[in-house]
Amino acid sequence: MSESEKPPAKMVKCPQCGKPALYSQENAFRPFCSERCRMIDLGEWASGGYAIPVNSSSSDSLTSIEDAYDEEDEDGNHRH
Repeated sequence: MSESEKPPAKMVKCPQCGKPALYSQENAFRPFCSERCRMIDLGEWASGGYAIPVNSSSSDSLTSIEDAYDEEDEDGNHRH
């Protein structure tokens, strides 16, 4: 594809600051507008800032890691 046949550059809103950001291979930080915004977002993930809240009062939730494994019946056989 020649330079004249390239599709126009797509601009998106930076997920961190909201400024326009070039969404193409020319922008090494895409979809962010800058390295700063990319690092702020990474810090949020690393600190647990983007964690999905869990309803701990649900009766379907596991109470321990052992609950995740198959249970044994009275004869010691695994139930699935």
